[in-house]
This record gives sequence, C-alpha cells and structure tokens, in this order.
Amino acid sequence: MPSFDTVCEANLVEVKNAVDNTAKEIATRFDFKGTPAAIEIKDKEITLIGDADFQLSQIEDILRNKLTKRSVDVRFLDKGDVQKMGGDKVKIVIKVRNGIETEVSKKIQRLLKDSKLKVQSAIQESKLRVTGAKRDDLQAAMALIRKDITDVPLSFDNFRD
Repeated sequence: MPSFDTVCEANLVEVKNAVDNTAKEIATRFDFKGTPAAIEIKDKEITLIGDADFQLSQIEDILRNKLTKRSVDVRFLDKGDVQKMGGDKVKIVIKVRNGIETEVSKKIQRLLKDSKLKVQSAIQESKLRVTGAKRDDLQAAMALIRKDITDVPLSFDNFRD
C-alpha cells in the first residue's frame, strides 16, 4: 500500500554552520566591538547574548540571513522571551523545532478526513504517516497539506509505492 511520512525536521548541520558564520560576523563587526554580543548553540537551542534588546534583534537578523542563505526555513525557529542576566546583559533562547506537534498532526488529520480523499493518516511519534490505495490520492493529499498548513515548515519523505 503506497504511503508517505509528513515530517518537520530542520537540517541541524546547516543550522550549526549558520550559527558559526553568525559568530564570525559578530566578532568582526565594528558595532559589536567591546560588547558581550555572542551566539552559541547547544543541542537544539540557540542562545543569543547582548547588551540590550536592540543588539539581540541585530544578532537575530544576522542569524536569519545566514539560515536563509543555507536554505533552512526560519519557521523552524521558536523564539523565547528575553531574560536578564548578571549586570546589564540580556539573553534570548531560540529553540529549533523538530517533529510535528500533536495539535498540528490532529489538524492535518482533520483536513485529510474533511477533504474526502481516500487516504488514512496515523500519528507516529513526531511524524504523520499517510497511506492510500492510489499514488494520485497521496499526491493530492500532499498538495492539500502544502496549501493549507503554512505556519509549520513541513516536508514529505519515505514515499513508498
């Protein structure tokens, strides 16, 4: 029976490379000289450190540009709140999304059921498996998901015939 998986996974190698390039640019830019401006990545969390909110927004803008150049969708970034550190430093933690959340999976399932396509969907951990009798039905399901779910960077893999 033909099937495919709907996933939400960022290329973590490219994310790490973008963070490294951002750190290099911060080190060489004149407006960041003598400030505690920094960026670091640990597991799937990117930490931005700076003097003020304005500086954090500049670092975030550099990071977004580097991610875009490396073909990583910026919708993978889940921005947290600004936190005060010691002295006059502030930081922000940005999480890299990995896996489809349960609400989004249920929304996709409801969308597929309401569309009257002859496909079934099943939530499997952090992905959604869609199966159907015909390849054309699966391709129509992919097109429907791409069109209606725009707030999450979804991709399709493991297409089996």
